Amino acid sequence: MRLVVLGASGGTGREVVTQALADGDEVVAVARAGSEVPAGATVVRAEISDVETLAEAVAGADAVVSALGTRGRGPTSVCTDGVGAAIAAMRRTGVRRLLVVSASGLPGEGDDAALRWLVKPVLQRILRHHYADLTRMDEIVRASDLDWTIVRPPQLTDGPRTDRYRRALDRHVARGHRVARADLAAELLRLAREAGVDGAVGHLVAVAD
Repeated sequence: MRLVVLGASGGTGREVVTQALADGDEVVAVARAGSEVPAGATVVRAEISDVETLAEAVAGADAVVSALGTRGRGPTSVCTDGVGAAIAAMRRTGVRRLLVVSASGLPGEGDDAALRWLVKPVLQRILRHHYADLTRMDEIVRASDLDWTIVRPPQLTDGPRTDRYRRALDRHVARGHRVARADLAAELLRLAREAGVDGAVGHLVAVAD
C-alpha cells in the first residue's frame, strides 16, 4: 500500500508511519520543516494549506490519513485547513480513500447521560476552539465526494499496542474513555487496507479500550 500521512510528526502520525513501514508499506510522511519523522518514510515538508505540494505528495496513493492536531487552547484552524487542502489535492489527483482523526469529545450517539450532559459540555467549553476546528473539519469531510471515514478516539495514551480495542460504527464506544495511540494507528491502517469491508466508507468509526 502507498500511504500518505498528514501530521506525521505528531504522536498518532508517528505511530501510523512506524506501523505502516513495519508492514512493508510505502509511506509518504507530510510534516512541517524541522519536525521529526520516523526513518524510512519519504518525507515531504509542507505547510498544511499548500495544495500544490500536497497534490504532488498524494499522487498515486492508495489512501491518505490525516493525523493532524493542535496544541494549546487558542483559536485554531489546523485540522480544517489541512484536511481541506488534502481534499483539494486528492480531487486533483484522483485519490479516493481518506481517513481523518477527529475526537469522541464531540457530540455523538452512544454517550451516556453523564457524558452527554455533564462531562462533554465542560470539556467543550474548555477546549472550544479545538472542538470548533474538529467540527468544521468533520463537516467538510462529510460534504466531500471522497471515500472517507472519520475516526473518533477518546483520550489518547502512549501505552503499547494491544489490538484489544473496541470499535463502533456511527456511534461512540460505550464507556470508552481512552485508547492507546498505537491501537488507534492500527485501526487507521486496518481501515485503509480494508476499505468497504465493514461498511466504514462514508461513516464515523469510534475506537476505545
